[in-house]
Amino acid sequence: MSKIDFMPSELDLSQQAAIATPSAPRGAPPRYRRKALTWLQSGGLSRLAFLIPLIAIFGAFSWYPIVKLVITSLQQTNFALPAKWVGLHNFSLVIHDPLFPIAVRNTAEFAGLALLFGYPIPLVVALLVSELRRRRGLYAALVYLPVVIPPVVAVLLWYTFYNAGPTGVFNTILHWLGIGPQPWIQSQSQAMPSLVLESTWANAGGTVIIYLAALTGVNTELYEAASVDGAGIWKKIWHVTLPQMRTVLLVTMILQIIGTAQVFLEPYLFTQGGPNNATITVLLLIYNYAFGNSLGPQYGEAAALSVMLVAFLALFSLIYLRATRSWSSE
Repeated sequence: MSKIDFMPSELDLSQQAAIATPSAPRGAPPRYRRKALTWLQSGGLSRLAFLIPLIAIFGAFSWYPIVKLVITSLQQTNFALPAKWVGLHNFSLVIHDPLFPIAVRNTAEFAGLALLFGYPIPLVVALLVSELRRRRGLYAALVYLPVVIPPVVAVLLWYTFYNAGPTGVFNTILHWLGIGPQPWIQSQSQAMPSLVLESTWANAGGTVIIYLAALTGVNTELYEAASVDGAGIWKKIWHVTLPQMRTVLLVTMILQIIGTAQVFLEPYLFTQGGPNNATITVLLLIYNYAFGNSLGPQYGEAAALSVMLVAFLALFSLIYLRATRSWSSE
């Protein structure tokens, strides 16, 4: 008898598998019931009990205001008398408002200047602080100090700096350099850069701390390899540091754009949108619709412009994330 005669056939193997694997008994609970039973036995009900209050609080203080905002944008209301549905009429009023394109242009100018000057400055400061060998924590705390100062106090402090008289702090420094006094926030051409300068000083500290934390994750062996190849400090930063911080840089950029697109405090406290509407922004226009209109509050227009701003920032964020997805994953 040959060896092949002892090999079981495919049919025999299938029969043995059927015998070894018993069939499921009739009336067995469906799979989802078994999963539900396992979920209950593993403490899923207690987790759900803790989760429901959080969802309720989040919905009440986050999602409900958003839904209410969209509804208000379609109404004409003063929150005292019954609301009147007007559809897209509020959006039409906002778009045809002569201040709307001015506010959009000023907001874009503020965001562009903040991105041009305010974005690289925290990175440069973080690189300088990270290179210090002694008292690095002290300098990091000093850099972060403006963030600790209340924003209103910081604006009032800089308001004295921007005093257009010869006794103003900045004009006094310019006098030492042989330069005449400048109007600063009283000038249409200098008001917006002045606001960007104060905003950069007030908000750069938080970004510096983020960059300092990101710099600790850079592989030091790459610096040593670059030194062996003869790379200088600038080549190390360009070819080692920045690529290692690519994801953090992309996140801080989108956060800065979103934040500067919603600038309100500086133009409101410094110039109230002046001089001659040179610093009126989208958020300040929303505030004027709701609280600063001499004809009465226009909550519908304020809500409509808010919805437009939210929609633009959401669309911009989506495009930005899709465009930079390959960069952040490299």
